[in-house]
Amino acid sequence: MSEFFKNKVIAITGGSEGIGKALIDQLIPLGAKVATCGRSYDKLYNLQMEYTNVMLHTVVADVSKEEDCKKFIQSTLDTFGKIDILINNAGISMRALFKDADLDVFRQVMEINFFGSVYCTKYAMPSLIENQGMILGISSIAGYRGLPGRSAYSASKFALQGWLEALRTEMLDHNVHVMWIAPGFTASNIRNAALTAEAKAQGSSPMDESKLMTAEECAHHILDAMEKKKRTLVLTYTGKRAVFMNRFFPSLADKLTHKFFFKEGKLVK
Repeated sequence: MSEFFKNKVIAITGGSEGIGKALIDQLIPLGAKVATCGRSYDKLYNLQMEYTNVMLHTVVADVSKEEDCKKFIQSTLDTFGKIDILINNAGISMRALFKDADLDVFRQVMEINFFGSVYCTKYAMPSLIENQGMILGISSIAGYRGLPGRSAYSASKFALQGWLEALRTEMLDHNVHVMWIAPGFTASNIRNAALTAEAKAQGSSPMDESKLMTAEECAHHILDAMEKKKRTLVLTYTGKRAVFMNRFFPSLADKLTHKFFFKEGKLVK
């Protein structure tokens, strides 16, 4: 990496674990000044203890709540004086067929994945415009291809990408770069915390996490894409194949996606 991130003030939502933490672990050695938020005080405390005497600012906040997002952004501005880059990373998944899922699942997923990004970006926007900064959204293959058993998650990521694309166009005159990343299947806690049909954490992953891309590798690709100011980035072979197939062979993609997620008529992944 070059000096691109040195002394940049970077606000990252959901930085206490997974991809968010991996980004922090790689940004701090590059000289970035990082602020992050999460719902768990204990996880943020442990993160802070890993980085004593460095520029890391943590705030307990639930991004599904507008006031918490406002608090996080304002606290970051009070601490560092500006925001150069906002990474909307916080997210939650779900695993239930639409016919079985409580509507509260949809509300929770949309509030966190979509509105959390909207809230944080809205309050950070004046500083991002002033500093000709960057807005990044961590999306998903589910933002390109609706996934069975993840209908709420897919909806939230489609919404995120559509909003970011509109925002990217609006920001051209302000020299604010807007981009989104689709990590593909990445080893993290997102499947353990995924909501069931009853809107409760399922507590386990239906996939072999050891075979997935690590959060550290994912973070490395994300930082490289940010430095190169790419428009978007789709990661993993499976992810690239899914996007390609869905674009050019949508009917076949339906069948292949069904085969991947279902076995004997039951959702298995």
